[in-house]
Amino acid sequence: MNIIIQASYFIAAALFILGLKQMSSPVTARRGIVWAGAGMVLATLVTFFIPEIIDSDHVSTNLTLIVVAIAVGGGFAWFSGKKVAMTDMPQMIAMYNGMGGGAAATIAAVELLKATREVEAGLASSIPDALGADVTVLAILGALIGTISFSGSIIAWAKLDGRLNTSKLLPKQHFINAIVAIATIGFAVSVYLAGDLTPIIIFFALALILGVFITVPVGGADMPVIISLFNALTGLAVGFEGYVLGNAAMIIAGIVVGSAGSLLTQLMATAMNRSVLNVFFAGVGTGTVAVTDGEQGEMKEIQGQDAGILMAFASQVVIIPGYGMAVAQAQHKVWELTQLLTAKGVMVKFAIHPVAGRMPGHMNVLLAEAGVPYDMIYDMDDINADFKNTTVTLIIGANDVVNPSAKTDTSSPLYGMPILDAMDSDNVIVIKRGRGAGFSGVENPLFFADNTKMLFGDGQKATNELIQAVKEL
Repeated sequence: MNIIIQASYFIAAALFILGLKQMSSPVTARRGIVWAGAGMVLATLVTFFIPEIIDSDHVSTNLTLIVVAIAVGGGFAWFSGKKVAMTDMPQMIAMYNGMGGGAAATIAAVELLKATREVEAGLASSIPDALGADVTVLAILGALIGTISFSGSIIAWAKLDGRLNTSKLLPKQHFINAIVAIATIGFAVSVYLAGDLTPIIIFFALALILGVFITVPVGGADMPVIISLFNALTGLAVGFEGYVLGNAAMIIAGIVVGSAGSLLTQLMATAMNRSVLNVFFAGVGTGTVAVTDGEQGEMKEIQGQDAGILMAFASQVVIIPGYGMAVAQAQHKVWELTQLLTAKGVMVKFAIHPVAGRMPGHMNVLLAEAGVPYDMIYDMDDINADFKNTTVTLIIGANDVVNPSAKTDTSSPLYGMPILDAMDSDNVIVIKRGRGAGFSGVENPLFFADNTKMLFGDGQKATNELIQAVKEL
């Protein structure tokens, strides 16, 4: 039986890896999700036959708890997954990241408590004696990382969902974080050495607080990076706890998720020309600023009818989507506009910045949902040189990813961040609900540029005006 279980775990791990590989391309992403899901189903079914479960004196209780956990967790995931709006998808991802980290931390807590009982019963002299020194170290590390990921992800969810005011930071927040981190590490060492319950409780409590405190100062504009980082931490914690349990599938899956998440985090930080540490400490997006006419010039408004005519007679149109498109659920209207322009001989392309939206790949998911072909969607590096040949760039709900301050203003918190060079187009049309400065709270000089016109209004309503204008020609 053990050979069958280990072989099944190996197959499940292989499916995880193959599925993740398929997810690297929008063309095969759906297939990758199915493969990874099949691997998870296999790994879950095999759990019912693990000797520690079926050979236990409490086999009926064990199996009942497993079934109840699967029913509750699976039922909630199915219901919430069907119900969630695309605008709330980042919140769901953040929440699920947190649940994974919390599960890993719980495994560590159970193993540490079991070892503590052995020490109290005189069966072992210390926790490392009961579990093994290497297992104890990885259990504590997994507990620390998983707990931080859990509480930090909850804060990320609260920020993204508008339930937490990001401008309310504690005085000397980073200094407090350092103190809490030192205390948490100190109690982690105490857990290893002491072998009783009190240090374990304090350790987990401090780790929870640390996850909250290190996430609170992070600016709203950096949330995509933080979500990716917590995903990586969750994977790492799962891998550590897989070693603690001797579960090959958990080890491989955790390492794969951890490495993929780490790579994505680094790529996103690089796309912002910032380090991961800077993301935690800079606080970009913790305030809000209104864009006002003044020193930079005045915004020039355009009506939907005029904008539609300009686009219809363009040789090339580049569309840059942002979170505003997601909020307005305008992706289907944008695709309808694209089809009309294409029918009139206009070359239409979509430009995606690596950190557009509120999570990695957010805009790609929205456009795929609307049916936009993958070959019309271009990454920043592939399309930036093409803006000089573009008649009209339509920006719908994006702000920071097209802000020229990132190139010209050394005092801007966005300075050095690679952007989509929309300003190089002959004409720029910006669809915005109002005069707000975007998620980072940084003013955008593009809105005042001579070649920029503002089309104020809800993304879906404004896009519909463009559609009607093109249809009437």
